[in-house]
Amino acid sequence: MLVLYETPAGFALFKADGKNLLSNPEDLWQSFATPELASATVQLHGFQKFESTVDALSAYTAVLDAKVPTSLQTFLTNALTPSEWKKQELAVADPKLGSALDAALNLKVVSDSSVMELFRGIRSQLDTVLTGLSQQDLGAMSLGLSHSLSRYRLKFSPDKVDTMIIQAIGLLDDLDKELNIYAMRAKEWYGWHFPEMTRIVGDNLMYAKTVRTMGVRTNAATTDLSGVLPEELEQEVKHAAEVSMGTEISDEDITNIHHLCDQLVGARLIAHAGSAMNLAKMPASTIQIMGAEKALFRALKTKSNTPKFGLIYHASLMGQVGATMKGKIARSLGAKAALSIRVDALSEDTTAEMGLAARSKIEGRIRQLESRHAVSASRKGRSKVQAKPSKYEPKAQATYDTRLDSTITKSTTAPVEAITPPAAKESVSPSEPKSEKKEKKDKKDKKRKADDAGEDAVESGETPAKKKKEKKEKKDKKSKD
Repeated sequence: MLVLYETPAGFALFKADGKNLLSNPEDLWQSFATPELASATVQLHGFQKFESTVDALSAYTAVLDAKVPTSLQTFLTNALTPSEWKKQELAVADPKLGSALDAALNLKVVSDSSVMELFRGIRSQLDTVLTGLSQQDLGAMSLGLSHSLSRYRLKFSPDKVDTMIIQAIGLLDDLDKELNIYAMRAKEWYGWHFPEMTRIVGDNLMYAKTVRTMGVRTNAATTDLSGVLPEELEQEVKHAAEVSMGTEISDEDITNIHHLCDQLVGARLIAHAGSAMNLAKMPASTIQIMGAEKALFRALKTKSNTPKFGLIYHASLMGQVGATMKGKIARSLGAKAALSIRVDALSEDTTAEMGLAARSKIEGRIRQLESRHAVSASRKGRSKVQAKPSKYEPKAQATYDTRLDSTITKSTTAPVEAITPPAAKESVSPSEPKSEKKEKKDKKDKKRKADDAGEDAVESGETPAKKKKEKKEKKDKKSKD
């Protein structure tokens, strides 16, 4: 078996005993454990050196593209004769390169996991089996070839030639799409106020400039539109503005909700609800978490904590408090927002007194919570401060006073009655009265015996009255005798 090994310096062809080596690939590493074993396992049969860096770059580029370079094809053809190639197998690391060699030179190519173990062994002892090249020289050649190959790939990659053109066209398409969306929204919104101008001015740029110059339609008669529109369109727009059937625009619309939740947040709440009337029908708890529906249903499904706020999180009042107080302020803000939107949608009052008053109350609530938080934090800080332990002073050890000892001269033998403790005497005294519990038990026993005696008498036919009569007769008989 011949082994084709690729190095930065050129192509190497080694000769090895393939049947013995590949029969047990798990133990193949033992054949390359030492330089002596590696030299005995594989021998260098031939080497094709790269003449220059350009030659090496072209050869490796062809190998990466699964093509057989000309230098490699010439090297293999000259290494063995066609008859000898028919008896030999060629081990190749890359299966794609092996397929290309088989198609180009009609060789028996082997490329599997056992062959990879053989290549690992050759790589570990490359400086031994490939004489004339040190490991340091191979490392420098490998680094230079890698840099050259990377620069070549980046420079001549066919996939990156038209990238800038494709991105520029995509950017233009995105800009056109965004401009069309903005123009459509502008016509839709201003159409509620001046719907006739949408039909008169069809160009999006002219329409936007006209709206910016004129403002509300009541200013059309006194506004000079000659710099924006042609003379014919200018006269037609001014005439249509006098008889327009659009709605009036007022700066005092939805004033309370805007002053309370800021303009963008109030507009987002109305857009999420669909209209100001729909928002006015919602309770404060719904307004509080509006915009966090997915998080709410996920929390209910997983039985975790539900969200405390939704779109109102972006209000400026929510940014004035810490994370621990956001839930309380969100609840207060939701309640005040519900009242404010009801005033905007249902009341005839167009002032912002309700929203300003609610905002001042919430700001007072924030100050109150911050003061409580500061007091509680100071208390916790004081409780954590421990008293300084006093200095340890050892106590004087107690000494045994021998003067308190006494001796007994008389005999300590005493009768049993003398040493009997009072408690024992009391426990053995026969005159001790029975306890109440024992008396109740004795009464129950007597009653049960009397009942048993009565039952026996009934069974024998002797009733208590008969028995009493017999006793009386016996007594009278004895008295006569």
